[in-house]
Amino acid sequence: MILKILPFLDWFKGYSGGKFKTDFLAGLTVALVLIPQSMAYAQLAGLPAYYGLYAAFLPPMVAALFGSSRQLATGPVAVVSLMSAASLEPLATAGSAEFIAYSVILALTVGIFQFSLGVLRLGLVVNFLSHPVVNGFTNAAAIIIASSQFSKFFGVYVDKAEHHYETMMRVAQAAMDYTHLPTLLYGIAAVVIMVVLRKINPKIPNVLIAVTITTIISYFTHFNNDTKVDISAIAYPGIAEKISAFNHSISTIERLGNKRSAVGIEIDDELKNNDKPTARLIDLQGQVATLTLEMGEVKHETHLMRRELRSLKFEAVHTDDQYSFYNQTDIPQGITTDNNIWRLKVGNTPLDLTSLLFMGGGAVVGRIPEGLPTFAVPDLNMKTFVKLFPTAIIISLLGFMEAIAIAKAMAAKTGQKLDPNQELIGQGLANMIGSIGSSYAVSGSFSRSAVNLQAGALSGISSVVTSVMVVITLLFFTPLLYHLPQAVLAAVIMMAVIGLVNIKGFVHAWKAQWYDGAISVLCFFVTLYFAPHLDKGIMVGVALSMVVFLYKSMRPVVATLSLTEDNVLKSAEDYRLKGCRHISVVRFDGALFFANASYLDEQVLKFRTEQPDLRYILLDARGINDMDASGEEALEMLCKRIRSADIGFAMCGVKMQVLDVMERTGLIEEVGRQHMFPDSKAAVAALVKRIHNGTDLPKAGCNNCPLTKYIPKTI
Repeated sequence: MILKILPFLDWFKGYSGGKFKTDFLAGLTVALVLIPQSMAYAQLAGLPAYYGLYAAFLPPMVAALFGSSRQLATGPVAVVSLMSAASLEPLATAGSAEFIAYSVILALTVGIFQFSLGVLRLGLVVNFLSHPVVNGFTNAAAIIIASSQFSKFFGVYVDKAEHHYETMMRVAQAAMDYTHLPTLLYGIAAVVIMVVLRKINPKIPNVLIAVTITTIISYFTHFNNDTKVDISAIAYPGIAEKISAFNHSISTIERLGNKRSAVGIEIDDELKNNDKPTARLIDLQGQVATLTLEMGEVKHETHLMRRELRSLKFEAVHTDDQYSFYNQTDIPQGITTDNNIWRLKVGNTPLDLTSLLFMGGGAVVGRIPEGLPTFAVPDLNMKTFVKLFPTAIIISLLGFMEAIAIAKAMAAKTGQKLDPNQELIGQGLANMIGSIGSSYAVSGSFSRSAVNLQAGALSGISSVVTSVMVVITLLFFTPLLYHLPQAVLAAVIMMAVIGLVNIKGFVHAWKAQWYDGAISVLCFFVTLYFAPHLDKGIMVGVALSMVVFLYKSMRPVVATLSLTEDNVLKSAEDYRLKGCRHISVVRFDGALFFANASYLDEQVLKFRTEQPDLRYILLDARGINDMDASGEEALEMLCKRIRSADIGFAMCGVKMQVLDVMERTGLIEEVGRQHMFPDSKAAVAALVKRIHNGTDLPKAGCNNCPLTKYIPKTI
């Protein structure tokens, strides 16, 4: 019981200083990969880069302490980061304080759900996500994740559209208009470094080396070159009016949003106070719809303004620590500029006319707050919980599927015993406790777990060491990350998700069952089309899988059997075997329940029609592993209907759980105990004898019947 509650105590059985040294080096190696990766994944989740370090602080240690896998490396991962951002973008602006709060609360919600599943021993619920669905979703997610980094790779800024492919079209247009070449070169260089080092030796920390080299070069070449100026420093007619109009639109969106939120609160109060719809409720809902429509129109206008401001290109004159900016296409004669292209940084907040940010270089991570995150329990109320719970379910199941698949693969190599429910508890606690330290949703990482295993990790102490290294980084080394180029983080993400692309998975699923391959492909395209609403792909895939399952359950295999040359009863149709004119041996494969009860009757009726000389039907029940009330009633009606047509009915190979149902309902008496046989061999021998004794059927008619091979020579 103690080991169930505190499974990490089992690590210390026979533990030694030599094993600690191995775990320490493994933990240090994983930390060198985790620190830059976590910062990249945080931005993928719509958060400031340093929130990745917060997510890499507590979760790896907690998941290892309370999980069952000793090598699983938990922390920020690509798919969960993307899912988190996609689910929260409709609720708040990415990167805003409200968005960050929602991300932390989502991590807590995910943790509560995973922990509850683990405690209740419901780990099997993850089976609702079939492998073809996960394969289709993962491949689509990998493409979405990689392409979402193109804007950082090319150094362009665009607004996100309703669909991901529309956003990519905007990125392509912006890149064709202007690509910041130094940014592109940093991204390409990082990719080249990581690929080359990986080919030389996979154990080399290629991510860390790429980040270190590019950060040092960025620092000494002044890659980041930003300055703030007053509006008076811009020699461009009408720029003040354009910025003022943009600020007015932003203020209008905020005003309409606040008004809609206030009306939403009134709707909640109205629903609490009245069980039935009221005139006021309908009026309030109409106001929300109107405000939403107005916000949509203003947002579109703001998008056009923002795009126009971002497309402006300036050149600067620098004198006495002061800048003067001129439109690149309209520089007065006699003015000598720096020949560098400057762009106005425009985000989702109003621009300060006295402090406009101009970018003359590439984007870097910037200042990271020193020290540990603020520890506080997230403010989770019922309204927020209900709002986030559907997304939390998908993230929980998907994240756990990824984690348990990795853990099983490593357990197969190490021979370690794995408990999926304990792993759910560990992942749940990692998200719950991590949220107290400002972490967003995390899961098990394939790449870092592989690094952990290759480094020789023997216990979860390696993950504890990893967390300690992240703490040391937060306390002492964050200033060193200031000049890390954003394009390099984009390259880290793109290289990490390449491993998620698995084309062979589609082929494998199609070879197994064509409909599994079709579901996988359809899930892939639906996920791509509806991105960033990734839940649509998962839902469509799960729905199709359930439809196929129900269809197969409603139409199980009902086969007529005959003897092969090896004296084994097999499907007459599949093996092209000759059957008996007088006895039809019918096998039903699957549970006999309400959804398929009538199907058995339909198939038996077809056999009767096809065999006019039929005298006996033997139901081989070896394939029936369960039976409900509807199935029992259908079986009783089938028995009566067959016997009313002067045809005998018998059963063989009935399993105990089905026999118990027949005993309790009295069906066994209806069929007759003398018509129940332990196996098909005894049943066929007895039925052949019954048919020819006391009937006018000539024995000679069965001389060539394959079933006579089952008859003892004494008969």
